Amino acid sequence: MDFKQRHGKLLYVLSADVVGGLLSVLVQFYDPLYRCFTFPDYKLVPTLEEYSHLLGIPISDKVTFSGLEEIPRSHIIAEALHLKKSEIEAHWVKKRGMFGLTFEFLIGKVIAYAQAGSMDAFEAIFVLLIYGLALFPNIDGFVDVNAIRILLIGYHVPTLLGDMYFSLHLRNSKVRGTIVCCVPLLYKWFISHLAQTPAFVENKQCLRWSQRLMSLTNDDIVWYDSSLGSLDIIDGCGELSNVPLIGTQGGINYNPALAHCQLGFSLRDKPNNTQLEGLFYQEGKDPQHLKKHDELQLESKDKDALIELLEDRVVKRQREPAGPYSSSMPEPSSAWKKIVDQLVLEKAQIKTSFESEIRRIRRKYAPTTRSSDTVVRGSLG
Repeated sequence: MDFKQRHGKLLYVLSADVVGGLLSVLVQFYDPLYRCFTFPDYKLVPTLEEYSHLLGIPISDKVTFSGLEEIPRSHIIAEALHLKKSEIEAHWVKKRGMFGLTFEFLIGKVIAYAQAGSMDAFEAIFVLLIYGLALFPNIDGFVDVNAIRILLIGYHVPTLLGDMYFSLHLRNSKVRGTIVCCVPLLYKWFISHLAQTPAFVENKQCLRWSQRLMSLTNDDIVWYDSSLGSLDIIDGCGELSNVPLIGTQGGINYNPALAHCQLGFSLRDKPNNTQLEGLFYQEGKDPQHLKKHDELQLESKDKDALIELLEDRVVKRQREPAGPYSSSMPEPSSAWKKIVDQLVLEKAQIKTSFESEIRRIRRKYAPTTRSSDTVVRGSLG
């Protein structure tokens, strides 16, 4: 089995000669409402099927990256990369809040294995570098733990598509910045739909990319690749009428209902609002979750303060000597203790309720698996 059979057309995609200026123009046509690129006379929607075809990797029913995976143990990473456990632990570092391995360490190992003729070890680390620096770029010169997780999972097409949509959506909301995703793959996808007529390709009028794209009509677009005909089409997920995607930075959905022409079907009716319902959350920054979290934190702090006050009063009351006018009523410390115990219980229930709700929301959009070879996130074992 050769490299292409094991890893698809990764090298073909990454060798793309990305034309300067084209993608910077393309992102301006991104439509955040419909999750597509909207031009005057046509819409284009990157799909799972097209990304799968470009990468030469069949759509699979494997569990994909969810963001809930624990950090793999060092011996698991070492085994996958043909390295020693001690080497992983010695070079496992943290940058911008993310754990991972540096480019300098990995490229040094690649060169050493290439010179030694250890091709299996060379390929394992070379592929990880592709994952960390090209497919799932995040921090310059650094392969973060998400890239390692995805490599170990063994299926990355939905995650690549999710990162692309997420990055475009986030950039659109900020109206600035760069897109952080696999740029060569997005480029390959887009040019596969562009007209290949001599007039368009040669561009003798020296038109800018914005002018060239705006001038295209529905009839100029290359809508359908016949090689997609054998693929199963995914146009929904469970009760959802569109497809949710989990990327390395958060979650988003896309709308296959708008891509029927690209998948060999006619678009007869305008999709309804339910089919186009939006989903978007950023890892650690979802406003709805943060608001709920803040409310629960405040409620928890209030209960902490009340617990402390009651406990303090119990202690003081127990220290007070019985005076000539002391009451014959029983000491209230037992009653206060019951109140304190109830408050402690309520506080624990608040925390449990919040954590359960977050897990429910996230698992609604991504299945999770937990291996016996994993430990608490944030540390190697």
